[in-house]
Amino acid sequence: MHHFFDSARREARRLGQSPWDLAMVTWVPLLAVVLVVWMFSSAIPRNLPVGVVDEDHSGLSRQLVRMLDASPGIQVVDEFDSESSAQNALRSVRVYAMVNIPRDFERDIKRGVKSEVTLRHNAQFATHSSLLQRDVRTVVGTLAAGIEVSARTKRGESPQQAKTSFNPIQTQSIALFNGSGNYEKYLTAAVIPAILHILAMTAGAWAVGRELRDKTLGQWLGHEGGRSVAVALLGKLAIPWMTLTGIGTGALWFITAGRGWDIPGHLAWICLALALLMALSLAAGAAVAALTKSLRTALSVTGLLTAPAFAFSGMSFPLSAMPDSARLWATSMPFTHYIRLQTEQLLMGLPARASAATPVAFLLATLGLLALAAWGLVQARNKPSTWGAR
Repeated sequence: MHHFFDSARREARRLGQSPWDLAMVTWVPLLAVVLVVWMFSSAIPRNLPVGVVDEDHSGLSRQLVRMLDASPGIQVVDEFDSESSAQNALRSVRVYAMVNIPRDFERDIKRGVKSEVTLRHNAQFATHSSLLQRDVRTVVGTLAAGIEVSARTKRGESPQQAKTSFNPIQTQSIALFNGSGNYEKYLTAAVIPAILHILAMTAGAWAVGRELRDKTLGQWLGHEGGRSVAVALLGKLAIPWMTLTGIGTGALWFITAGRGWDIPGHLAWICLALALLMALSLAAGAAVAALTKSLRTALSVTGLLTAPAFAFSGMSFPLSAMPDSARLWATSMPFTHYIRLQTEQLLMGLPARASAATPVAFLLATLGLLALAAWGLVQARNKPSTWGAR
């Protein structure tokens, strides 16, 4: 094992001499994780700014405005005199939506004439838009139900009869997983491994590609056989694997068990999968650098493969709705399979055996990529003319 420890010590010295290389596998990922946790710490979006155009100025319209402002997800920040001023506020993103209460709103309601409250929302902010639509619909529906029940009660119906006759069929919506709609539980736990996946593959490509760029490949590998090259590669990747895995597992523990979340599945199984994802990412980056013999090309390929990984994982857009070619690309990405395992264990509570295939596949893929990287390094070592390429 002396090849392993010699390579690891050499990599440790190099990281100690290069603060920015050390930062890429230590405090930069840690800072990124802290920022993500802080960003989603409120868990559920609240007090989204909304404007109101009240053309009626009646008691009922003011009651609707008060109900909107009392809704946890909405904050009425301004009442505009005209639609043009409200449109300007919407375009400048001072508000994410505006509610228009029409003229004669109260009079029409009392006369039994249908009246429409208009919601104009900025749909380019998909999350804000969907939350505001839900909350405004709920508030307006509650007000309408109260008015109708009150009218039926005045006509002699009991309050219970009035509620039943007004809404004889009801829909019961039961959220099986993440019932509170907690964005911290849904997004933070998904974004953290996505960031670490990018950094791990970049670190693998950089660690190997730098040896080629600086023409130090021969000093690192010497003249040993392929097996020794593979062991030396493991030693080089050991430090970034330990730091990135440690940051990732520590972050997942903090935002779950450390925060008192009820985890229906197995946190240890998620941490194992994350550790294997980091190993797979490092091995993939090293393999790309060894095969292309160019640090610049390796980093470009790394960005191509990892940057869109979250978008193709099915967390932001359903896999089933993607075209066949996009779905094929998504299922070939390791992060897609990792995030599915994490969701199964963190939110759905599936038994560990239901997710067993993913860690096994990660382990086999890591071994295959390490073997491919070792082969590429042996080929490159025997061709010093290829060293020094950017």
